Amino acid sequence: MADQVRNMQASKASNIRLSHDSMDKQGQHIHLNDVDGIEPSPETYAAIMATNKPNPRGPGYIQLYLLAGMVFLCSTMNGFDSSLMSSINALPNYTRYFGLPVKGNASTGIVFAIFQVGQMCGALFVWMTDWYGRTWHIFFGCLGVCIGTIITALSTNLPMFIGGRFLLSFFATCAHTAAPLYLVEISPAAYRGTIAGAYNTFYNVGSILATSSVYACHLHLADRGDLDWRIPLWLQMVCPGVVCLIIKFFPESPRYLIANDRHEKARDIITRYHTNGDPDHPLVTLQMKEMLGTVQGTSKATWKDLLDLRVLVETRSSRYRLMLNVAFSWFGQFSGNNIISYYLPTMLDGIGITDTNTKLILNIIYSVIGWVFSVCGARLHDIVGRRKMLLGSTLGMTICLALVAAGAAGKVEYDNSAAATMSIVFIFLFGAIFATGYTPMQPIYPAEVVSNKMRAKAMGTFKLTAGAAGFLNTFVGPIALSSIGYWFYVFFVFWDSFEMAFMYFFFVETKGMTLEELDVIFEAENPRKASVEAKNMQRRIIKEERVNVIEDVQIA
Repeated sequence: MADQVRNMQASKASNIRLSHDSMDKQGQHIHLNDVDGIEPSPETYAAIMATNKPNPRGPGYIQLYLLAGMVFLCSTMNGFDSSLMSSINALPNYTRYFGLPVKGNASTGIVFAIFQVGQMCGALFVWMTDWYGRTWHIFFGCLGVCIGTIITALSTNLPMFIGGRFLLSFFATCAHTAAPLYLVEISPAAYRGTIAGAYNTFYNVGSILATSSVYACHLHLADRGDLDWRIPLWLQMVCPGVVCLIIKFFPESPRYLIANDRHEKARDIITRYHTNGDPDHPLVTLQMKEMLGTVQGTSKATWKDLLDLRVLVETRSSRYRLMLNVAFSWFGQFSGNNIISYYLPTMLDGIGITDTNTKLILNIIYSVIGWVFSVCGARLHDIVGRRKMLLGSTLGMTICLALVAAGAAGKVEYDNSAAATMSIVFIFLFGAIFATGYTPMQPIYPAEVVSNKMRAKAMGTFKLTAGAAGFLNTFVGPIALSSIGYWFYVFFVFWDSFEMAFMYFFFVETKGMTLEELDVIFEAENPRKASVEAKNMQRRIIKEERVNVIEDVQIA
């Protein structure tokens, strides 16, 4: 009876249609089925998953989760750095050694902001992932982070320290950009938000490791010279060191392999990790057909092609994709989050919390809260959808920042301790909301919305934009906080309101669609509207198909 049910399910799936048709500029239909060299497969990803879903706890998926978990360690680098610098900036031994003022000035700002400068420079080389592959770029990035860490940890003066941080951030960008690109391309569409989205949640793991190490070192080594801040600097190379040792044992991105005419290897990877080793599963045929469709009629990229940025703007579709990539890159760094992440101890000073240990403990708590909520958010993005999650979280962040500003104003203007407490509460609530909506998607959504041939260069653009926003935040932040105080939060209230409106009118839903199915969405006259309609259609078909399967089981 079970075999009869499976046969009926497969028959149902073969009759399901979600239109892959879209209109090109000449009014001709674009068909994803028109691919030479592979049998036509009329099913869509959502339709196949409704009736012939691979076991997400099968051996192939378990291997994929373990592989992804190791790649997640790349994400700890940025989180470790942001919280490390925030925490050691509160240590008297550190500020005294380098002659930095306690409350921050331009010198403090450049120590933080040099990370964004290195990030922007590193972003210029992300295109190299199209030349020698995603895993090699991750390897070289992690190796460079280890070298940069050695320089910073051995620094004897501020210029040497800043130079080490530049190298560290340059190579961290190589790894931190190639890693989510790799995960987006190797993850199954149904779980892409969860698997790839969980990558950036390890930003908070890095934060927890950094703040905990600084707290422990300050607690036990504060009277041992500069050990309380140098030891945490050395620990910055642990996670990239592990990745450096194992990454070349991992498979390459199947889309990179397809682009380099290694079709059978790509098929083996899809078979192993997406269908638990079943080469005859319809998902293998569908995804191979779609990936081959993206390179049909194109030649292998040359050095000239690798350096050619016209692919980012050559069509209306690519320009729309680039707009979303740049917009979310900026929003992810310029929504009030970096100010809190880097300058939480300074903000705590402003509302009357001056004890160093208390500030370090609150920094740890802030990171733990961020991790818990970001992990939940990664799963919710595959359940609720990107648009709803981002819109809801932006609204929540706007409200929180308004209340943080009100609480800070109450403390500064009226010395109201209750207002100060309220401000702290909503700082932490802001962090939880941001972690839920934004943290999982920060490197993932910019990679999802671009085409396969754009992705490496677009991820470089993503890092350039994020670096520019981060530089503006971290360099201007301490000056603005000391000059205009709580009015700086008020500015972000209005800015986040603008972000929410922009997302509503332009952001495309990517949940549950393969990267190649999204190509069709972006060819529509209004991609945002087309994506919402496609998701509504998918929900109806999946609901109907589940009802049909239940009826078939009852009949059988």
